[in-house]
Amino acid sequence: MMKIIRKFLPYFDERPTGIKVKALVLHCSAHSAMEMINVLQERELSSHYVIDIDGTAFQLVSEKCRAWHAGQSKWRNMNMLNQYSIGIELSSSTLGQKEYTPKQIKSLITLSRQIIKHYQIPATNVVAHSDIAPTRKPDPGLAFPWQKLAQKGIGTWYDLNNADKITENDVRTLLKIVGYDVADLSAASYAFCRHFVPEAVNIDNDVYHLVDNVYPKDFVLPEKYLPILKAVAYQYQKSSEINLVSEE
Repeated sequence: MMKIIRKFLPYFDERPTGIKVKALVLHCSAHSAMEMINVLQERELSSHYVIDIDGTAFQLVSEKCRAWHAGQSKWRNMNMLNQYSIGIELSSSTLGQKEYTPKQIKSLITLSRQIIKHYQIPATNVVAHSDIAPTRKPDPGLAFPWQKLAQKGIGTWYDLNNADKITENDVRTLLKIVGYDVADLSAASYAFCRHFVPEAVNIDNDVYHLVDNVYPKDFVLPEKYLPILKAVAYQYQKSSEINLVSEE
């Protein structure tokens, strides 16, 4: 059991009656952990956990309660993910555009696995802030090690060999299968790339500019990445079908 320092914030409320935790949302902020806690307090926001660059973890809100971390958000059949999720913030001076520290990722893996096991969170519901709010948020960024985490049982990855197992070729439809809100197709496509095709995402050395310019407004998923999208959609569709069977 990893050591967690408790520094509870007063900015939370109760989850709605009957709502169960079924998602894990991963964030980052361009502050040290203590700076981040202070910023959250100033803005009357919160997250359940914060992990500093040295791997030190802080708990800010009880998992039983609804922390205020996701804001306006949507993923699959969930709207306003605060009520359904546990939120973890990571410190990253580049907003996840450069690699996270090994100690930080080690702590994240330990904590995430505990949360996923306790709440039986489906792999398809381990998401980035950018996945659930693609028009507003770029975190945890293109350098976030999604594939490595999937290998540790946190989230899911894809096998490119599965691209031919799904006949759909429409980008909007495929993104919806994965779980994205496609009201803004450019934003959803860019968020997908942040998660699965980081080489298609531009690095912005000015994090303040990045916060206000989350995605290129005219972005179109390059055709060469369509097989990756198809392989991801197949994986998410398959995982969702397994989850539905297990719930019956």
